[in-house]
Parts: sequence; C-alpha cells; structure tokens
Amino acid sequence: MSFPSTAQIAFAMDAQTSAFEADVLNGLAQPVKTLPSRWLYDDIGSALFEQITALPEYYPTRTETAILKEHAASLAAFCGQQSIIVEYGAGAIVKTGILLDALQEPSLYIPVDIAGDFLAQSIQQLRSSFQRLDILPIAADFTQHFPMPTELPEGLQRVGVFLGSTIGNLNKDEAVKFLNMARQHAQSRTGAFPGKALIGIDLVKSIDILLPAYDDAAGITAAFNLNLLTRINRELDGTFDLSGFRHEARWNETESAIEMHIVSETNQRVSVGRKEFTFAKGESIQTESSRKYTLEQFADIARRGGWEIAGSWTDRDHLFAVAGLVEAK
Repeated sequence: MSFPSTAQIAFAMDAQTSAFEADVLNGLAQPVKTLPSRWLYDDIGSALFEQITALPEYYPTRTETAILKEHAASLAAFCGQQSIIVEYGAGAIVKTGILLDALQEPSLYIPVDIAGDFLAQSIQQLRSSFQRLDILPIAADFTQHFPMPTELPEGLQRVGVFLGSTIGNLNKDEAVKFLNMARQHAQSRTGAFPGKALIGIDLVKSIDILLPAYDDAAGITAAFNLNLLTRINRELDGTFDLSGFRHEARWNETESAIEMHIVSETNQRVSVGRKEFTFAKGESIQTESSRKYTLEQFADIARRGGWEIAGSWTDRDHLFAVAGLVEAK
C-alpha cells in the first residue's frame, strides 16, 4: 500500500478560502461580532502558536507534555500494538512524538490539520525521526466532517488523538459532533476492535493562572490573535488597520471559559472585499472561547458523543488531564 508524499497532501485551497470568506462576512455582520477560532491557524498563526506553547505563562503544553512523558507506557498500553493513530489538529506534532515513540510498532499515523503548508513542514521533520512509520497526512478542517481514506489496514486498533485541550474551543454541541465523527473514524469495518481516543482536557482552575496564559507579557498571544486581521487583509482584500485594534483576554464565568477578543480602539469603518463594517470604540470581535472542564463534565459530553471514559491521566496539581475514551457498547 502506498501513501501520498508530503507534496501530494490533498488540500482544497479554493474551498478553504470560500469557507473563510463566508465565516468572516457572516461573523462581522452579527450584532455581537465573532469569528471561528480555526481561522487563527494559517501558517503564520500556527508558527506563532508554537511560540506561545513555550511561554512561561502558558501551562497547558508543558503540563500535558509532562503527563505524556510520565505515563507514556500506560498510554501506549491503552492504544495497543500496531495501532492506527489519527491525530486531529496535529500542528507541530511535538507531543505526539512522545506517544509514537512509546507505542509498540504503530501501523500508521494520520495527522490532520487545517494549515496545509505548516503540516507539510511538520511531517518532514517527523519522517526523519520515525523512518519506518507510514504517515498519511490530511489537510482538512477537522471541526467539520471529512471522510477517512478508504484503503486503510483492517483488523487493527484505531485511536483518535486530540491533544492540547483544543476540544475546549468547541461549544458543547460542537464537541459532541466532533466526538461522534472521531468515533466513526475510529471504527474498523471488521469490528475487530472498539474505537478508542485520547483527548486533552484543560481542567477548571483559578483565573489567576488562566488569564496570563492567554495574555502573556511578551505579547505573542496578542500577535497571534491580531494576525487574523492580517490574514483577512491578505486573503479577503480587507482594510483593517492593526494599530486601531488590541488583543484582550476575558473570563466568562457562565461558560467556564477564557475568551479572546480583538477590541476596536476607536469608532471606525472597515471593508472586507465589497462589504463595509462599522466598529464602535470598545466593540470587539470574539475569536476564541477556551472552555475548562471537570472530568465529570467532560464525561457527560463524551457519553453524548458515543464514548465512555476508560481511564484518565493528570498532573499532580490537577491543571490538565488526558482522558482515554472507549467506544460505548
């Protein structure tokens, strides 16, 4: 069986641009302006996010990485031998390397990410470390349903991997929809193994820890957030003046979520293509909502998506958890 090379990643750029334009025009036309967080991750945004993960304020990446290292053997045993690993939002694939290294002869690795060029670069680096591993990259918006390749090895355990607490960027209905899709991807046609998944979850904690993680002193998160306006200018013929906007992180107690906003500093008008939008001073565009869960709250969402929590791994301070899911009977 042969797999596409990095240069052959199937990435429908026209479809992505059309979806981006539709989301921007619709989101900016709403009384409360919002844009889906997935559009933060163009190649520049993805690179900026990798810088964020190394910041002292940003605890999720280093905490999850420590969990993966400490419990590598247990996580590998959960995944099983010669398993097929499907990773959603693969990004730089740094943390996944810990899991792949611990696994017993993984059969196939399928990284999925919306930033096609960034994914291609990450795959090149991964191939040098795992030369015997078959890798089938897919450039796609993993928050929307996409089909898995039909010619996958049968009779092997399939494991969906969704690290980094990205599940928190989805509202509850979206999270259930995603988990349903991941369950379908993890099912084998022979039914030899129940589907499995590993999901990173950012746990409920003090806002004194949460807020700095999304508004760092070096301003990298601000650059990451404001890059969305640069992307609109570049790809959709926008006229945003970045000096007239600022980044802001907020805590939403009702949603148990950190929100990222782009706030207008003045009364102003902005065009996107042929559409014009007005901003009042202090008006914002919400670009991300990062929900924080208890394991009990996440278990309820998992059940709605057709899964059961079979195990969980956390750090000593209970900042973060990796939940092991098994397809419900």
